[in-house]
Amino acid sequence: MTDPIFDLSALFAPPGSDARWMVVRQAEVAIRVGAEPGGHFPTTDELAWIDGLDRGHHIGRHFDGHFYAIDADDGVELPEGFEFVALRALYPPLGDSLWYAAGRAVQLVEWARTHKFCGRCGAPTAPVPGERAMGCALCGLQQYPRVAPAVIMIVHRGDEMLLAQGARFPMKIYSALAGFVEPGESLEEAVRREVREEVGVTVGDVVYFGSQSWPFPNSLMVGFYAAYAGGDIAGSQHKIR
Repeated sequence: MTDPIFDLSALFAPPGSDARWMVVRQAEVAIRVGAEPGGHFPTTDELAWIDGLDRGHHIGRHFDGHFYAIDADDGVELPEGFEFVALRALYPPLGDSLWYAAGRAVQLVEWARTHKFCGRCGAPTAPVPGERAMGCALCGLQQYPRVAPAVIMIVHRGDEMLLAQGARFPMKIYSALAGFVEPGESLEEAVRREVREEVGVTVGDVVYFGSQSWPFPNSLMVGFYAAYAGGDIAGSQHKIR
């Protein structure tokens, strides 16, 4: 069965009895192992005994049904047959759309968990009706989910490309260079700075490749090709290949 695109535009629909729920515990999501596509997650009826489903976060529409996320810290006990699985391990059973939706669920639950109080005055916050925001009734500050942009880049020279392994990373895996965007930077400036800081070389043309959500914990990963321009590789923090 083809995995349809998850519709994120259908926001704030009330949960029906057949809605599906992504129960989140830290960076884990509860699934029914071995289920058919769309049936990995409990329905509203299976969680109907839980107080607090009204605090769920609407994720979107998929497989002709609505999906929601709820924090396991709110006293949720799983129905029989479900177990918590780390988000990183969920891709094989879920596929593209549902895995990205599960990442969205983890991020929204973590955002709500860490924004229960106003960052300006310290008063309690509450969800803003019709908005993806937590609002303070005392001073009026509204806090929205934050996405941290990060760049990942293949530095190439002819038919060669630069890969690195973090010196503190225990597994012998090489990957492209990557790093977070600093305030005031463009994405291209972040690519050039990160390459210079990480391996000591400069790059010329920077060409956009693509992007994807990266919910570890709340990033948008933006990919580039970067043409080597000069300098000698000096990987004090990395092993270079």
